[in-house]
Amino acid sequence: MPNEVLVVIGTGGMGIAASRRIGAGKTVLLADFNETALNAVAEMLIEEGQQVQTQVVDVSSRDSVRALARTAAGLGPVRQVLHTAGLSPVQAPTVAILNVDLLGVALVLDEFAEVIAPGGAGVVIASMAGYFMPPMDRELEGQLALAPTDQLLSLPATAPENFPNPGAAYSFAKRANQLRVRAASTTWGAKGARINSISPGVISTKMGQQELASPSGAGMRAMVEGSGTGRVGSADDIAAAAAFLLSDAASFITGADLLVDGGAVAAVATGKVNLSALAG
Repeated sequence: MPNEVLVVIGTGGMGIAASRRIGAGKTVLLADFNETALNAVAEMLIEEGQQVQTQVVDVSSRDSVRALARTAAGLGPVRQVLHTAGLSPVQAPTVAILNVDLLGVALVLDEFAEVIAPGGAGVVIASMAGYFMPPMDRELEGQLALAPTDQLLSLPATAPENFPNPGAAYSFAKRANQLRVRAASTTWGAKGARINSISPGVISTKMGQQELASPSGAGMRAMVEGSGTGRVGSADDIAAAAAFLLSDAASFITGADLLVDGGAVAAVATGKVNLSALAG
């Protein structure tokens, strides 16, 4: 009998930590756009005793994501899918963020709904940035949640010129991820599977360190200092949350977003941290 399959898309700190925490005894299908990074992480995990297969993927391409899903299904029952791949505002321009962080998530939700095994589960990494979006009207929320994926970037609201900077596009995409996952829970549910998202706060990964060093870093540090935990998160914090949502212990949780931010959003919501004052 083939091993159950864990698909991990993205070889950053969160993907590595989750593979280590969840992958034992499974076939881990590891995917990333960067083949060099992909092979390096796979070699490391194999040396640690993991059973790893690799595939290069471009999450902004339906054909590429579909090929990944088919490879996963060919390895055994696909029980767990963790989508961590994404671009941050300091890494990419607006158009790339919309293609990877918005369209890419929708494509993963579509294609892996076709191959997820009964009793399986998926997790998409969103961001606390989605919580800082101004309220959207119900029509726009409905479009972002339910529009056919191939039309998602053709919506008036997703035109690149609507976003003054990559940070605005990133927050928009991450809010859309939360909405898209909620809607996808019915599709996944029809297959006997669950899908949720996690919205990390300030996490000490390579991407997180780049953001802390950017112009928005002052606000991020203020949120950390004003948060209930008073610390930056780790990749292991996110891996632990993902392990829970992907496990049978979370069998009654689907279509939800789990905010794993150490209390940073609460610090802003309660007025302890004033981001507008910092921006000014």
